[in-house]
Amino acid sequence: MDPLLIVLIVVVVLAVAGGIWFYAGRNRGGEVPPEVSAHKPTSADDILLAPPQEQAPAEAETPAGPTPEAAAPATLERPESIPGRMQRLRSRLAGAGGFGRAVLAVMSRGDLTEADWEEIEDTLLTSDLGIEVTTSLMDELRTQAKVLDTSDPAAIRGVLREELLKLVDPSMDRSLNLAKPTPAAGWNSADGEPAAAVLMVGVNGTGKTTTCGKLARVLVADGRTAVMGAADTFRAAAADQLTTWGERVGVEVVRSEREGADPASVAYDATRAAARDGVDVVLVDTAGRLQNKAGLMDELGKIKRVMEKVAPVGEVLLVLDATTGQNGMRQAQVFSEAVGITGIVLTKLDGTAKGGIVVTVQRELGVPVKLVGLGEGADDLAPFDPEGFVDALLA
Repeated sequence: MDPLLIVLIVVVVLAVAGGIWFYAGRNRGGEVPPEVSAHKPTSADDILLAPPQEQAPAEAETPAGPTPEAAAPATLERPESIPGRMQRLRSRLAGAGGFGRAVLAVMSRGDLTEADWEEIEDTLLTSDLGIEVTTSLMDELRTQAKVLDTSDPAAIRGVLREELLKLVDPSMDRSLNLAKPTPAAGWNSADGEPAAAVLMVGVNGTGKTTTCGKLARVLVADGRTAVMGAADTFRAAAADQLTTWGERVGVEVVRSEREGADPASVAYDATRAAARDGVDVVLVDTAGRLQNKAGLMDELGKIKRVMEKVAPVGEVLLVLDATTGQNGMRQAQVFSEAVGITGIVLTKLDGTAKGGIVVTVQRELGVPVKLVGLGEGADDLAPFDPEGFVDALLA
């Protein structure tokens, strides 16, 4: 056979065999050559059937809402007891003006000259005692100096202490009226028993909202329950601040989510909520206002009247900054005319205050200083202690 023919036959046979092998391999599910798979478009089947990539185990899905730790109630603070804070604040009252010590130092010099008496008078006048009180105290001191040996500091101190105590007047009732009031006419007893109502008033910047929160702590420390009403609706920050104070000791705060809402409405809602929940006291914080703004002062009267649709307001506490001195007197008089002040809360009664404002405000208004604040601490508010105050002035 021709050799060329033999080669041709072999080539044909090999080509046929190769084709058979190729198609047989595809039918058996053989691999597609790499160069084909590299350019093959990715299909949905390829994605679903592809082996998973190596990765960290999936974490359990976190359910919506707060985590168990966040959902757990925060531990409530335990306010300092009343006796404890009074003892602590009594020692700190020593910084509440030094006019007593200054007068004592002059009177203990011995034979007093007219210049010495003028120095005493100047000291009293610059201590916010006012002219009338200063004149009365000077007359009494001059009389006592004639019958006493002014070289004896103990005797002079005793006289001065006695006269200052008369001015501060320990006989005034400084307790808060927190007795359960008689419900207003038409009040439905099914809505609960009204709580003792306390209205907090004052000008801007006296620390009124802070004092309201601190007073809530005083009540909790005394074993009472309370609700606070955020009737300062002109400052969202005031309601937020009051809410923070309440959360710390477990006191509910009634507030409006709408800035500029009717403060009387918020006060009424708080008073009703206190009755519904059966708490002991409702504290209502109001917006600070200037005493010469008649419209704002009338609004205070409206707030009080609306609250008294549930029950009488037993306490209207005027918060005064002790450092304002005689300027605070005009504030006190106007607020007293608008809503009938029952007590004074003096804030910032520390080394920057003269101390005489305690005497003056009581004489002018005929109402007692009931609470004093001496610092920024949460428990730096306590009932006013007349004897402790006078002893601090003479320490």
